[in-house]
Amino acid sequence: MKTIKPDITYHLFDYEELSEEDQRLIDAAKKATYQSYAPYSHFMVGAAAKLANGEIVCGSNQENAAYPSGTCAERTSLFYANSTYPDVVVETIAIAARNKHGVFTPHPTAPCGACRQVMLETQWRNKKPLRTLLYGEEGVIVVDKVEDLLPLCFNASSM
Repeated sequence: MKTIKPDITYHLFDYEELSEEDQRLIDAAKKATYQSYAPYSHFMVGAAAKLANGEIVCGSNQENAAYPSGTCAERTSLFYANSTYPDVVVETIAIAARNKHGVFTPHPTAPCGACRQVMLETQWRNKKPLRTLLYGEEGVIVVDKVEDLLPLCFNASSM
């Protein structure tokens, strides 16, 4: 038997250390949390995807009493970006969340497994790494490629 430890890389920044462009993207994701429909979990998530043409496409989580009919903020923004701008690369996605008290989470919130898979497919489709910014009041995690969020990923080469 072998034990293999995945080699992943991420960076931890204070919000103020980020570029103005990354701050604007996080601010858009934070603003998108206010469009969330989360009457069951009371966990409001916003995502903002920056496209190569400069557009920023936002999404928020949308819950439904008939689980799993809702969708996450990340998938909302990426599916909208890919359907509206099918030939434009999604370069970066920022994610922010507010808790049941309505305040932004102190620690960065990572995407669920389904969103990570969609993010991976978006990266594969665009043939370019998808940067991810995970916002928390106490710091921002920056991931340069989706494989660092999903080290044992399922992709086209898996089939």
